[in-house]
Amino acid sequence: MASTPAGDALVNATIDGIHEKSRLRKSLRRFDLAFFLICTVVGLDTIGAVAKNGAQGFTWLIFLAVAFFVPYGLLMAELGSAFPFEGGPYVWCRLAFGRFVAALVTVLYWGSNPIWLGGTLTILAVSVFSDFVTPLHGPAELGFALAFIWFAVASAIVSFRFGKWVPSVGAFVRLAVVGFFTVSVLLYAVRNGVHGFDAPAFAPGYAVFIAVVPVLIFNYVGFELPSSASEEMVDPRRDVPRAIAWSGAGAVLLYGLPVLAILLVLPAARVTGVGGFLDAAKEVLTVYGGTVRPDGTVTLTGTGKILGAVTAAAFIWALLSSGTTWIMGADRAQAAAGFDGAAPRALGRIAPRFGTPVTVNLLSGVVSTVVMLVAFRLSGGSADKYFTIALGVAISTTTMSYLGIFPTLVRLRRTRPDEHRPYRVPGGMTGAWIAGGLTTFWAAVATVWLLWPGLGVDWFGASGNPDQALPAGIGRAAFELIQVVPVVLLLAVGVLFYVLGAPTRARRATPDEVSATDERGMAPDDR
Repeated sequence: MASTPAGDALVNATIDGIHEKSRLRKSLRRFDLAFFLICTVVGLDTIGAVAKNGAQGFTWLIFLAVAFFVPYGLLMAELGSAFPFEGGPYVWCRLAFGRFVAALVTVLYWGSNPIWLGGTLTILAVSVFSDFVTPLHGPAELGFALAFIWFAVASAIVSFRFGKWVPSVGAFVRLAVVGFFTVSVLLYAVRNGVHGFDAPAFAPGYAVFIAVVPVLIFNYVGFELPSSASEEMVDPRRDVPRAIAWSGAGAVLLYGLPVLAILLVLPAARVTGVGGFLDAAKEVLTVYGGTVRPDGTVTLTGTGKILGAVTAAAFIWALLSSGTTWIMGADRAQAAAGFDGAAPRALGRIAPRFGTPVTVNLLSGVVSTVVMLVAFRLSGGSADKYFTIALGVAISTTTMSYLGIFPTLVRLRRTRPDEHRPYRVPGGMTGAWIAGGLTTFWAAVATVWLLWPGLGVDWFGASGNPDQALPAGIGRAAFELIQVVPVVLLLAVGVLFYVLGAPTRARRATPDEVSATDERGMAPDDR
């Protein structure tokens, strides 16, 4: 199929899409994108989940930096600069595979973020505040959780002119937290020594591999997120590849340094997914004032207590900026589906006052709140159990959505070969197949291992019990139900959204309406 020339790309776009995109405002520049990406890719919430796997967690972190992160960055640099349409991943899937597939992929991509915000980010923020500032219980805990969720939603609603400062400040906070923590570990090591580990501890093993790969894939994704706001960028063709290069260069360091520091400070048996980073930080801050009992109980005093509260506040802001950034991007992808006819029309409304998709932002807030309330109820007061389950659901829905996003590179190389590509994945079609194949493969295996933890540990003569990979206190049947039901519900919502988008799909823009705008849109599609 010959590529549709760029000037004709709006031929069969919807009237509603032209109308809604006229309300968008260009305000994102290269530095904004770089900060946005740092907030997107570097999430502090999963550092403990990697570190609890010991030195092997660091081994696999470096391995996947090469085997997944690099090809993923190259892939997104090409797609984001060659197809700079509002909605990003939705549009790429729409161009490659049609609206129906794009509708399903986008619902998974969007839906995973309210689950993540209302689940892992909220429980971790509550846990941090309780540990470092004052314990939260009952109404106070609920009030804090609601404030956390709805501040993120409000930040996504306001114009990018103001809202972009949340990820920008969040990027600086990440650098400050990781830098301060690393320096404090050095001081702690001089005064108290470290636990350390020998070279064999880094030797890779299958059981840890299948446990940590999904978390690491989840850590490393996010390069495509700013492209959901492509038509709000000043120059996406030039800025997207460069912003990806800048932010990607430091992401491995921002993950690797704290993981190594945690392993130096805490015995592996004391590292938990929900509190690994903060547990280590608390112990390290005793160099400024505090004590560590023989049983591992840490008490901060004087300057140590003050710095602990500051560190907690910075950590909570980093969590909040992560949730806000992902809501900003994923909601725009879902809004693009709404005004293009792959979701209900109401979800595609761009508020004239803010230039943002307020309806879908509010829906994200409602879903996040429901997830938070249900998770609090089901967890029975166990923060670590709640965190592990919520994180698993968020990661599985996210990685599943990428099964429809990553293959678009190869597909669009074939169907739209003449499209202007300011940046190309090196190596021609072979390079495109390698980048698309590697990323799709890792998304697939991460999804499988999330939906069935422990798969393969007892194969080929290997010893082990697959059920040991389950969260403590959760049986196989209950876990599978918790993981599968949200995926099935989101896919059903995707089908429903596509059906409800039929009236919008029917309102095609005429060539005259297309030529009257300066917007670029989507390729013809008769589906």
